[in-house]
Amino acid sequence: MQLRGFYAVLDREDAALATMLAAHACALQVRIKTGGAEQLARVARLAQPICRAAGIPLVINDRLDVALAVGADGVHLGQTDLPLAEARAVAAGRLFIGVSTHDVTQVAAACAGGADYLGFGPVYATRTKANPDPVQGLVGLRAAVAVAGITPVVAIGGITPAFARDLVAAGASALCAISAVNDAPDPVAVARALTAGYSAGA
Repeated sequence: MQLRGFYAVLDREDAALATMLAAHACALQVRIKTGGAEQLARVARLAQPICRAAGIPLVINDRLDVALAVGADGVHLGQTDLPLAEARAVAAGRLFIGVSTHDVTQVAAACAGGADYLGFGPVYATRTKANPDPVQGLVGLRAAVAVAGITPVVAIGGITPAFARDLVAAGASALCAISAVNDAPDPVAVARALTAGYSAGA
């Protein structure tokens, strides 16, 4: 699959934010960490027609069951979620599957297992997670891209427009920024800056 540009994450039940993100993103992931499956499904159903109108895939974080229930395009699995092989068997070709990776060993395993794309990071220090994995930096990102080969790598963790050119030069297929966009006074400006920075470095 192809992912190029800004990979957005919807982290709240907010139709206006979802619409803005979808207008500037290559994909929209629904990630609701403080709620259960019911809330995740509700936000996913809110986002689904917005993604369809924008022509981008809807991805559900962690929960394969919710992704299938709402008819999403993909699911994104963490290292402690359902193993990739089991997820592929259950999905039976109905979803593409992304996998979060935090070092080259995990990258190699995910690629060998047939992941459709990878999230890799944190590239920089992040406050999005309570207990983040070790920062990988641009050196780690370059190594991950080399190991991933043709599998797209989405850079995540502390991403801001100031880093966009360096991240693209390191081989990131897409850039994922959550708080830098969603919590910004002007989210549209930041989303556009990420996309512009990516295009400038491509």
